[in-house]
Amino acid sequence: MALPALGPVLGLLANALVFGLSWWPFREMQSLGLHPLWATALMYGLSFAFISLLRPQWFLSLRQQPQLWWLFLGSGLTNFGFNWAVAQGDVVRVVLLFYTMPAWSVLFAWWLLGEKPDRQAMLRLALALTGVALVLKTPDTPWPLPDNAMDWLALLGGASFALNNAMLRKLAHLPETDRMGAMFAGGMCLSAVAAIALPASLVSLPTDLSWWPYALGLSLCLLLSNLSLQYGAARLPANTTALIMLSEIVFASASSVYMGVSALSLRKITGGLLIVFAAILATIQHHSKKEH
Repeated sequence: MALPALGPVLGLLANALVFGLSWWPFREMQSLGLHPLWATALMYGLSFAFISLLRPQWFLSLRQQPQLWWLFLGSGLTNFGFNWAVAQGDVVRVVLLFYTMPAWSVLFAWWLLGEKPDRQAMLRLALALTGVALVLKTPDTPWPLPDNAMDWLALLGGASFALNNAMLRKLAHLPETDRMGAMFAGGMCLSAVAAIALPASLVSLPTDLSWWPYALGLSLCLLLSNLSLQYGAARLPANTTALIMLSEIVFASASSVYMGVSALSLRKITGGLLIVFAAILATIQHHSKKEH
């Protein structure tokens, strides 16, 4: 694979690694009394402050480029849904529901970017969603449908992430700091508003600050991972981005099994292999198109 094609792919994989492992610090912070909504608002607030100091004039772009508000919304809902769900739900199930994202991505890419899906894109999508269905299907349920709030939050996060990726592609001509400012502002504001609106008995701020090392470390990782996402998503088709990011399932599943939070079965392994195969096909087919 040529270096120009490998760079964006590696950037997306780095982003997927951070988000695939993020369940652990979120759960650690929750065990110390910090709700994932407040944790999200705090961490994205730190990143937002960094970007604002780096390029204060990015605020002007919100007025000059109103489409940045879609990026604000997409990023905000992505982090609102995913971070809350992965901190309190079943890690593997949440991540897999989040990665119904390719189905949403096809629609957003068609609507926003005019990228009509071809047969190869539909094949990769079918493989990925078949894998997701295999993993979610249990002997006790006729269909792998959401049955609790965390599942629905994961689905909301997946649809929003598809919107986020499509807008990154659409706004690729803008400075990265402008796009990151909108994303960090969305992650901070929507989570903070939700935390304030919900009853204090559900979302409270702890007086013990022992959670701050986790928040600071994850904030730095999220800042670097968003830079990686900006680089990769702005240079690859939205459908390809969505499928490469399925590697987050592997990172989240492997880490949660290793930590004893989740268990694997033949059904889950089979579904996971289909998902990974679809992501590999996405990178190979993108490289072939670049060569021709």
